[in-house]
Amino acid sequence: MNWDIIIKYLPRLFDGAVLSLELVAIAVLAGLILAIPIGIARASRHWYIRALPYGYMFFFRGTPLLVQLFLVYYGLAQFDAVRQGPLWPILRDPFWCATITMTLHTAAYIAEILRGAIQAIPAGELEAARALGMSKTQTLFFITLPRATRIGLPAYSNEVILMLKASALASTITLLELTGMSRTIIARTYLPVEIFFAAGMFYLLIAYLMVRGFKLLERWLRVDACQGR
Repeated sequence: MNWDIIIKYLPRLFDGAVLSLELVAIAVLAGLILAIPIGIARASRHWYIRALPYGYMFFFRGTPLLVQLFLVYYGLAQFDAVRQGPLWPILRDPFWCATITMTLHTAAYIAEILRGAIQAIPAGELEAARALGMSKTQTLFFITLPRATRIGLPAYSNEVILMLKASALASTITLLELTGMSRTIIARTYLPVEIFFAAGMFYLLIAYLMVRGFKLLERWLRVDACQGR
């Protein structure tokens, strides 16, 4: 193991790790915002409300992220209307193409997590809200969503970790995040074992910190205590 090479390129790998974190942070936060109305609609008792969210979730959960990434980055550029449109400065940037794709992808999974969490809320809690005279809107914001957040948080934390690992696919569209930076360094040094080992350690460290952070958040929200009642 050539430790001198690893130490030499640690700053560049760190830059790649920062870019990976930016991708994941934007994707999971924007995906969460997008997933809330989708998950609520998906949990509806009316089929005509569930239909469109179901189609969205079926597509993004049923196709590989890599294919979706290629469709956005390479596919949209084939249309003149896109290249001449106001969004072209964004859609020609690999960072934003990766961010948009990851956001749409993770939103489908988060929406399914939210749907399951909403349906897991004990019926008695919703009946109690109605008995207190709360409207549907008040019940949604003060009972349903806070309770679903506590129930779905462990699954959401898993989705965030999965998106961290999936961010490596962004290197296929020339983005120099952690994996892309590693491949660039390997092309110069011809030392794949050392560089990928260092990149793997970065991923492990980030994942560990994320897991610990979510554990603290779960403890603060007292998820286990709420579920045990």
